[in-house]
Amino acid sequence: MGLVALGINHKSATVSLRERVAFAPEQMVEALNDAIDVDYINEVVILSTCNRTELFAMVEDEDGNIEQLDKRLLQWLGAYHHISLSDLNTHTYCYHDREALKHMIQVASGLDSMVLGEPQIFGQFKSAFNEAKDAQAVGAEFRRIFPHVFSIAKKVRTDTGIGENPVSIAYAAVNLSQHIFSNLADSRTLLIGAGETIELVARHLSESGVREMIVANRTIGRARDLAQQFGAEAILLSEIPSQLHNADIVISSTASQLPILGKGAVEKALKQRKHKPMLLVDIAVPRDIEEQVGELDDVYLYSVDDLTEIIDENRRSREVEAEKAAGIIELGIDEYFQQLRVLDGVTTLKAFRTHAETTRDVELDKSLKALAKGEDPELALRQLARSLTNTLIHNPSMEIKKASAEGKAHLVAWVHELFSLPEQEEEDNNEQFTAEDNSGDSSELGSEEKPDYSQQQEPQRRDNHSR
Repeated sequence: MGLVALGINHKSATVSLRERVAFAPEQMVEALNDAIDVDYINEVVILSTCNRTELFAMVEDEDGNIEQLDKRLLQWLGAYHHISLSDLNTHTYCYHDREALKHMIQVASGLDSMVLGEPQIFGQFKSAFNEAKDAQAVGAEFRRIFPHVFSIAKKVRTDTGIGENPVSIAYAAVNLSQHIFSNLADSRTLLIGAGETIELVARHLSESGVREMIVANRTIGRARDLAQQFGAEAILLSEIPSQLHNADIVISSTASQLPILGKGAVEKALKQRKHKPMLLVDIAVPRDIEEQVGELDDVYLYSVDDLTEIIDENRRSREVEAEKAAGIIELGIDEYFQQLRVLDGVTTLKAFRTHAETTRDVELDKSLKALAKGEDPELALRQLARSLTNTLIHNPSMEIKKASAEGKAHLVAWVHELFSLPEQEEEDNNEQFTAEDNSGDSSELGSEEKPDYSQQQEPQRRDNHSR
């Protein structure tokens, strides 16, 4: 079986195509069941967000033609969404085994996101895995792989600063507020506008502990809709002058072509506040707050350009942290494949032990039967020891001789290391292998027919030297 990651994301396709291949939440169980019914797919997880749709599958690669399986996975994706392969071919990517695992960790860590290091994808990825488990589309392999992916992704976020510095305008505005007001919970905030950006600002503020917010908008209906989500108060833009002095923080983002806040209105508010400092963040283009407001004492005014500079610096910082994350990821991948090799070794050890125990039981049963017939106990024990030894070392001995004859000295050396064998002189080696030529399973010989190695080996040694 092989691990495959097939996907389409914000870097490989336009939003119009990404929308066509996205899986709606109500479709997910049906899609998982449909995919797991495909004969070559053994396990599958589907991750679908606004920026990406990805299939992670354990597939049967019986013919060793992984490219053909890639095409079949793509055909399934296209067929499910009624999209032609020609529309998908140049906009998808596919990774296998180690590279697939690396991609999964990068996605979970936010390293492959539109906003480098964004944290939401981690939760979305975990939800996708849990949904696949509930749909019984996950087996033993994915139950090992995905927890490891999440563990390394957590380590990336813990051991690097990949998510520390804000790289979105909305979050940068809130982060700036935290630097000026040590406790946002005690600060009152006025939000001007009710669009997508202000909604995101309100969400970040709420998550930061802000309890008192006022939403001012040109239409009261939209202001109320947004305010209700966060327990805020809604007012019209015309009411701002009467409320401005109550605000410690003002964040504005409207589509107005003219400034909404002038120097005079802010100056009046400062007098009412007895010159208690105010933070004003204008993230609108054109500006909502007159540039001259920044000339006033006790005012901290930041424009979208100021935030962009902060964001660019933070993005560079995240890129440095991403380089650190790459090392953590590589170590995590090595660790996973090492664990797989250990599991393979455990399987082999179990088979080896079972073989040895079966051989022991067979030879012991023969000896017990000989004792039951009245055979001399000492002879029976010697025969048991001889038969057990010969049976256990016969096949390994043949393989060692074969490896030596084929020039595979590293295998012979490994056997020495495996059993901590002492180095032997060449004559001793010849004697050992010659004796092994006669070391087949002698357990079927009667007590009167036991081979006498002391009489057989001497002429064989002479024969060996004569050769």
